[in-house]
Amino acid sequence: MKLLTEYLEHALTFERLAAEESNPELRKHLEMQAAAYRKLVSERAARYGLPPPSPPPVRPRPPSRVQHERKKQIA
Repeated sequence: MKLLTEYLEHALTFERLAAEESNPELRKHLEMQAAAYRKLVSERAARYGLPPPSPPPVRPRPPSRVQHERKKQIA
């Protein structure tokens, strides 16, 4: 059971980092890492007959550098 909790905590950490990241490439990798941990949680939960974890929260993404530059040009 401890692994389930640890995997879910790691997934949440990577999701938080991804939500705060403005670099699209790094954000993508952080999201992929979070998804991998969530997959491990789902597989282990199924093995133990437990319900799957809730889906990740939907968080607004920070503007990319391109969007930020466009806003500066418009202003």
